[in-house]
Parts: sequence; structure tokens; C-alpha cells
Amino acid sequence: MSATLKHTPLAAVHVAAGARMVDFGGWDMPVNYGSQIEEHHAVRRDAGIFDVSHMLNVDVSGPDSKAFLLKLVANDVTKLTHAGRALYSCMLNPQGGVIDDLIIYFFTDTQWRLVVNAGTADKDIAWMQRVAASAKFDVTIVARRDLAMVAVQGPQARSKVWAARPDWRAATESLIPFSAANLPDAMVARTGYTGEDGFEIIVPADQVASLWSDLVAQHVQPCGLGARDTLRLEAGMNLYGQDMDELIHPNQAGLTWTVSLKDPARQFIGRQAIEQFADPRVFIGLKLLDRGVMRAHMVVRTAKGLGEVTSGTMSPTLGYSIGFARLPVGILPGDAVEIDIRGKWVAAEVCKLPFVRNGQPVQHG
Repeated sequence: MSATLKHTPLAAVHVAAGARMVDFGGWDMPVNYGSQIEEHHAVRRDAGIFDVSHMLNVDVSGPDSKAFLLKLVANDVTKLTHAGRALYSCMLNPQGGVIDDLIIYFFTDTQWRLVVNAGTADKDIAWMQRVAASAKFDVTIVARRDLAMVAVQGPQARSKVWAARPDWRAATESLIPFSAANLPDAMVARTGYTGEDGFEIIVPADQVASLWSDLVAQHVQPCGLGARDTLRLEAGMNLYGQDMDELIHPNQAGLTWTVSLKDPARQFIGRQAIEQFADPRVFIGLKLLDRGVMRAHMVVRTAKGLGEVTSGTMSPTLGYSIGFARLPVGILPGDAVEIDIRGKWVAAEVCKLPFVRNGQPVQHG
């Protein structure tokens, strides 16, 4: 293991399992354990487990917690009225750019948990503290590096978690998507980044290796970052740093649905900028009609001008290359376009997202 990279509590487990490790945003992470394709199919057909302990859990507490979050993020946390419920949101800068995308869990008006991306974690914490100080919000912001997190995803994921941890079943069987249960030894959320059902499980760092081992004993397939990327692309889910960043507004990344403008009195950071901005591009899907693989930053030629691929891959489920792109306004699903792949223009078709839902291809056209 590299001494210069950060390591999750499962790093030694990955190495012992023969994982190929790579530098992912400064973290030493498994890209695969052998066959990335097999790992992908395991999640679509059965169950896979991912180490996502590089992501940071942030606990926000105190009398002004709700007011602070109403200012901090673009979505409206007053939508959360039942303990354990969650929502997805973007945290914006004053120019409307995305500082990070995150999930927010509500437990009480004075107790919340945020899960932020690994590569942005330090700047996220600094930004939160700056916002809290600027308006003198009475909140406490705690980065929980004492916790570890795994994602168990796939049609058999929940049943295999219950087989490994029978005591969790009663509290988690009734969870609806985007909700969580706080157990004595874990937080179990019915969320994920694959388009499949399953749980994301947060436990003390010293307990995660035994949880991982017990789930693998239930024939849950260890999966790396490679499969995580192909799965999220098929599911139409954005990746921070590729599909959006601090220069991209939510509406430029297909995330308008995460911005709540319903309450005119709620002046969240970035609101004025995104209300005044009209973008000449749309964020949409592409499927390649010929051989090749789309990758980020490839040029897209359309009848209305040029665009750019933001994410692209070969889809194991579909058997052809898929991607996301920002294209000129007026380009619609079904339109023919071309992608510049290493100097050759390759035919592609514009399509809606996602490409795969509940393990099945989505019919476009």
C-alpha cells in the first residue's frame, strides 16, 4: 500500500483479495478484483459490495441546523419531516456552480447527517464552516472519519444483508428508498449509486472488516471503482468532477430537479445566479451506433453546433458505448449526432436518461 495515499479501513482486505489498487482522488482504492465485467453483472443480477469509506460522513447538529442547511444547499430540507428520510442536493457557490453533490439525512431538527464526496471533503468542510460563521449559525459540524461505509447493491442485496446481520432486518425491512434506520451499531440507508436496490451501511471503522467478510460469505461479490462507474452511467447518475463542478450550474448537469425555488424567501447560496442564468446547452444521453467507446471531453457534432461528452463508457448490460453530453439547445432524443473518437467521426444517437432501470434496458425511441 502506498504511504502517500489515504487508505480506508478496508485497504488491507482489498489487497489480500487481490484487488488492483489505483489512486482515486488521493485515496488508494480497488478498481477491480479480477473481472470488472463480472462485478458489474453481479450487481445487476445478484448482489455486489463496494467500499465507499473514502466518502465522508458529516454530522451537523445544534439549534440552527435547519436554518443553516436551508442556506447551504439548493434543495429544500423542510421536505424531510420523518426521522431517517433523506434527499439529494447540490451545495452551490455564489456564482451557482456546484461545490459538491451530497445526500442529507434528517433525524431531528437539530440532528442531521451529510455524506459528501471524497475528493471534495476538505473543501466542503471548510465551506460549511465559513457559511456557519458568516451568518453566526449556532451549529456544530463534525467530520466523522471514525466511521466506514459500504454499499451493498443489487436485486438480492437486502436479503443477503439480512442473512449476514439478522438483527437488522426488523428495523430495515420497511425502509423506503431514500430513508435510513439508526441502529445501535450501524446506520442503514436504502440508497445507492448503481440504479439497483440495496443498502448503504455506515458502521464504526473497526467493525467494517467483519461486516465485509460476513457479506462476502453470503456470496456478495466484492466490486471496485470500475464497475461502480459503468453502473452509475447506465443508471444516468452524475459523477462530481466530470459531469459537474464549480463552474457548472445544476441545470447544466441535468440536476434542475435538485433545486427548490418554491419558497421565494429562502435565499440559498447561488440562488440569484441560477435564476438569472439561461444556458444554451442541454444535458442528455448518447448511445454509439458503431464500434468505439465514448470518453469524457470528446467533441460531439450536431445539426445545431458542437457539444462535448462529459462521461462515457462501454455498457456491459447493453453491449455498446453510452455517455452523457452537453449539447446545443434544440437537440432532442432520437437526433443523429457524431462523436470524434481519435480523429474519426462515429455515428451516435441522442437519448433520454437513464439507459438501464431495475436491471433492464430502457427502450428509447
